[in-house]
Amino acid sequence: MSVPIKLKFANQSRFLRHDSWHSFAMQIKALPILLCFLLPLAASAEQRISYTWVDADGIRHYGDTIPPEFSELAKDMLNEHGVKIGHIRGKKTPEELEAERVAAVLKVQKELQLRADRALLSTYQNVDEILMHRDRRIELFQAQSRVTELYLRNLDRRLQLLKKESSRYRPYSSDPSAPMIESSLVQEIQDTESTIDRHNLNLQKYRHDERTIIERFEGDINRFRNLKGITMSAAQTLPE
Repeated sequence: MSVPIKLKFANQSRFLRHDSWHSFAMQIKALPILLCFLLPLAASAEQRISYTWVDADGIRHYGDTIPPEFSELAKDMLNEHGVKIGHIRGKKTPEELEAERVAAVLKVQKELQLRADRALLSTYQNVDEILMHRDRRIELFQAQSRVTELYLRNLDRRLQLLKKESSRYRPYSSDPSAPMIESSLVQEIQDTESTIDRHNLNLQKYRHDERTIIERFEGDINRFRNLKGITMSAAQTLPE
């Protein structure tokens, strides 16, 4: 029976290390040669990008560069095979800018509505609470109106007395021998008329504010009902 012969070499690990180093050294030497081939290909691919665009007359253009007069137009990027690989957005038209403005306004309105809805739902538990709050606010304006109306009636009576008194004086009296009206009486009449005008404006404001409050609460009630999915009964109708 034959016995396998094992060959032994002195310092075998050194021999193996030398062989690995030789292989690695060969790879390092080949790397510059490989780069010489790859770099021109990459540069060539980069240089082959072209552009295409359509001018204002509808004519399509192609080119490796974009003339300044066409810089604001939309353009497609093409590779060396004419395949679209990208897009460059052109200057926005007035219509696009207006659409963006409208969209921005609608977004703000939507956010404000969401905030108002959250506040409405967190403030009231049911429609009756909204009605109670509304009635209290209405009563406030109605009380202001009643006080102003009473004050105006008193002012009007005062003005009528002053005018009756002034009728005894010139230039309001038909009697040629009547004395000239005193300046203090004239001033009092003017002050009373001015006060009446001012309080009439206040009365109009109170009534306008009352109508505004009713309309606002009507909108709140309708919105609350929509958010809660409930129906308002006949007993919850708004005042005329």
